[in-house]
Amino acid sequence: MKTTKLITSIVLIFALAISCQSDKKTELVKLQKQRDEINGKIAKLQEEIAKTDTTAVKKNLKQVAVMELQPATFDHYIEVQGRLDGEENVDVYAEAMGVVEAVNVRTGQNVSKGQVLARLNDAAAREQLKGLETQYQFIKETFEKQERLWNQKIGSEMQFLQAKNQKEGMESQIASVRKQLDMMSIKSPITGTVEDVSLKIGQAASPAMPAFRVMNFNTLKVKADVAEAYARKINVGDEVIVFFPDLDKEVKAKVTAASRYINPVNRSFLVEVRLDAEKDGYKANMVAVLKINDYKAQKANVLPVNYIQTDSEGSYVFLAETHSNTATAKKVPIKQGQSYDGMVEITEGLKPGDKIINAGYLDLEDGEEIKL
Repeated sequence: MKTTKLITSIVLIFALAISCQSDKKTELVKLQKQRDEINGKIAKLQEEIAKTDTTAVKKNLKQVAVMELQPATFDHYIEVQGRLDGEENVDVYAEAMGVVEAVNVRTGQNVSKGQVLARLNDAAAREQLKGLETQYQFIKETFEKQERLWNQKIGSEMQFLQAKNQKEGMESQIASVRKQLDMMSIKSPITGTVEDVSLKIGQAASPAMPAFRVMNFNTLKVKADVAEAYARKINVGDEVIVFFPDLDKEVKAKVTAASRYINPVNRSFLVEVRLDAEKDGYKANMVAVLKINDYKAQKANVLPVNYIQTDSEGSYVFLAETHSNTATAKKVPIKQGQSYDGMVEITEGLKPGDKIINAGYLDLEDGEEIKL
């Protein structure tokens, strides 16, 4: 009897345990179903909010900046180093040998054409001239008497011709000595400024040694040797920018002369650019860099070279394409033309109005969603 009661109690307890476990499973399924319904509603609300809320911040998107491509003028320049000079820049030499008796100018002094810069000792030539002039007076008087007699048909023609010949010969000698005297004066061949004085009083001057340097800086010019390869690209009238590194100054000008002679030693030809006179800061032989415009394109698509990337397929840039509420990066292959000073002309692949990604473009993937 006791055994039967015990078994009955155990069965009841077991049945009660099974009933409790069944209730918990049912409750768990019910809660999971409610969770799934709530998560679905949350996801739907998030999607609706994302479509309508423009202030919502998208996470894990790369921030980029864009620029709109606009047509621009592209210029390419050839850069060559030259030197500044005056239109008239001359070394002045003595025409004869002699000892310097006087130096009449100093460095920096303005002089005019024909002005005497220095005199050499001409005592011997003057003494010679004095003697010749004394002889000339006698010969001249003799000729005049013979001329009067000949006009009166008195005397022989031979006497008249001899007197005339002596007079003309003496005049020629006097003219020659006067020329020698004139050569003892060193004169400026141009109007300008004395830039260098090499003579001193008592020094022996020689036609082989420059005595002065005189320069006219009213008209300036820059000369440069340009490689033969550019012979067809550079012509008179081409635009040029003259840059003076020492002055940190640029001047716009035009090519005024382009030599047709190729130097066989360095295979170059001479280019000359004339400038307006500006005395402040300019020095003869100052370094001047000529930037000669050899190519110009109007309304070109131009980009900074650092915006361009390359891979095994060639050059490309990234464009920003905007959709309804998103933006993506698009990889666009391009072809490059001329490049100068960090800028490149794009000949194929882009058009005006394209939005070029100019910041944050590194490591982008084609089609990747981006944040502007």
